[in-house]
Amino acid sequence: MVKKAILPIAGLGTRFFPLSKTLPKEFLPLDSKPVIHYVVEEAIQAGVKEFIFVISPEKKEIFRKYILEYFVKEKGKLMKILKERKKEEAISILKSIPKIKWKVVVQKEPKGDGDAILRAEKFIKKEPFLVLFGDDLSFGKKCFPLQLVEAYEKYKKPILCLYRMPKKALSDYGVPKVKRIRGKVYRILDIVEKPKENPPSSFALVGNYLLTPEIFKFLKKTPFFKGELILANALRKMIEEGKEILGLEVSGKWLECGDLKKWMKSFLFLARKRVI
Repeated sequence: MVKKAILPIAGLGTRFFPLSKTLPKEFLPLDSKPVIHYVVEEAIQAGVKEFIFVISPEKKEIFRKYILEYFVKEKGKLMKILKERKKEEAISILKSIPKIKWKVVVQKEPKGDGDAILRAEKFIKKEPFLVLFGDDLSFGKKCFPLQLVEAYEKYKKPILCLYRMPKKALSDYGVPKVKRIRGKVYRILDIVEKPKENPPSSFALVGNYLLTPEIFKFLKKTPFFKGELILANALRKMIEEGKEILGLEVSGKWLECGDLKKWMKSFLFLARKRVI
């Protein structure tokens, strides 16, 4: 049922300067593949057939040069050379890059994650969809997006991705107030952004969301905060109006790539898995 994913990639990657001056942060390597490759792979594992990229005006040329070159453009000339040279391993690696069906929409100004999602409304229609930020990947038997899709198939409600963390670490994350429904499924009662003390639960919100088209109505009537439309505020408004939003405590390891330090930790984690 969940066939589409919105991938907001409009950011300038300032947390990765000077690396991201020449290479988009989505193409920074993790082990042997760029970050965006993992995002696309996880979406495909979850059943996604179509990707909607939200880009900034500054990233139009980057999108053509990197995303389309990597995932869409045929590598006929290169493949011919590799076959002539009998580079079987290299051929196999190139063939492993998924070919994707895509659409692109421009977020004209940096007005927040909620605004980025709202730009993609025209491509969603009446179906549930994933929102996957390139800062958040997973490692385990089942990727986080697949776990969300499986939970949605049972509950038919918007589902947020919850990751249990020590409470002292939660001041850097959105933290939900929750009530357990069954097993690892919770009802979201509130969302607190970066609580400095007394977080309402032991869960951080991961940048993987399974949403329904109803979110667009709430995004449109959510006030901007400091010039940005915040997805968490729209979700909070849904809760205030009696809409049920669920959270799923996911299994596996969260690989964060939101800044240079977190990306390096994730890189080292995957690299060790390869060499050990």
